[in-house]
Amino acid sequence: MHIRMDWKNVSFDWNRARAFLVTAEEGSLSAAARALGLAQPTLGRQVEALQEELGVTLFERAGRGMQLTPAGHAMIEHARAMGAAAGRLSNVAFGQNDTMEGPVTISASDAYAGLLLPPIIARLNAAEPRIEVNVVVSNTASDLLRREADIAIRNFRPEEPDLIARKVRDATARMFATPGYIATLGDVRSYADLAHARFVGPERGGLFLSVLQQRGVPITEDNVPIHTANFLVMWALVKQGMGVGMLDDRIGDADPAVERVFEEEAPLAFPIWLAAHRDIHQNRRLRFVWDFLADALR
Repeated sequence: MHIRMDWKNVSFDWNRARAFLVTAEEGSLSAAARALGLAQPTLGRQVEALQEELGVTLFERAGRGMQLTPAGHAMIEHARAMGAAAGRLSNVAFGQNDTMEGPVTISASDAYAGLLLPPIIARLNAAEPRIEVNVVVSNTASDLLRREADIAIRNFRPEEPDLIARKVRDATARMFATPGYIATLGDVRSYADLAHARFVGPERGGLFLSVLQQRGVPITEDNVPIHTANFLVMWALVKQGMGVGMLDDRIGDADPAVERVFEEEAPLAFPIWLAAHRDIHQNRRLRFVWDFLADALR
């Protein structure tokens, strides 16, 4: 049986529903505004307009965050279903585009976006100037199913069934520092010679320190007095002679301001993956960028 919708009586703003959904998932208006690329007052007005339209209160304040009310809990799964449907509609429409003109969004970590991608994007632009490249810088995985990015450069293989992945290569990371700082360490021939070295790390203690200790570097938290979660800042600090940093050796070896701390170091291996929605194969522009990145990063 075919049911004909009376579209004249259907009035619903998806932007308001999306504002509700992302605020619920992020837990605050400020975080949701950042995720959507909107000003917080704009997002707040969208949520308020949806509440007025529906005649219910969807959120209540919880400190600096937002919690769902019972009415909000009753609606959230329906909003998630709408979001998934909107994503599928966007993917189908996007997949029918056979032109080379238009945008492609690439997601990468700050180190890769700032240090590895620029010459690659320059070559991409020279090869196909009709493509508009947008780089999303994030050290967390962008949501490809929601089109936060078209193509992501990752260090892990995605598990989502609607995503495809191509392993580009196994990269390696090593320790780097300025020649001046390395000279202060004396004759470094092994990890044992780094017992008094100063490191620039992403956090106090944590994984960075654990990885170095497991590799035989005899250091403690006292050896890592400078911390930053931004790898571009870490690299700038290393180049200022503030200590030893660890980064993809493809980047480190290309930078004349630094050198390897010692040549006999066993490199730390990690994979480089490209990930995208499987509909990428239906879009000529995305296929071109996908293949170009795979070749350039290899």
